[in-house]
Amino acid sequence: MSKKYEALIILKAQSEQSVDELVQVIGKKIEDNGAQLDEIQNLGRKDFAYPQKHISGGVYVNYCFTAEPTAIDKLKSILTLEDSVHLQHYRAI
Repeated sequence: MSKKYEALIILKAQSEQSVDELVQVIGKKIEDNGAQLDEIQNLGRKDFAYPQKHISGGVYVNYCFTAEPTAIDKLKSILTLEDSVHLQHYRAI
């Protein structure tokens, strides 16, 4: 049974052009794992309270999608290998 999910993904990006490309690439990977994207919100670049892994900030992107619960674990493992993804968090809505 499919559920609605929200994924907050923090991207490491250098320029605005690369941000737009990364957002689309991550969205495609979400759809390739059987999810149906409902909405993508680019929340912009924000600084962290303290540097993490020598990075002082990142681009926050919120993805809303519908997927099977098993797709979340698969998606986490795929995006962990992606160099441009700094952090990812999922929750059912």
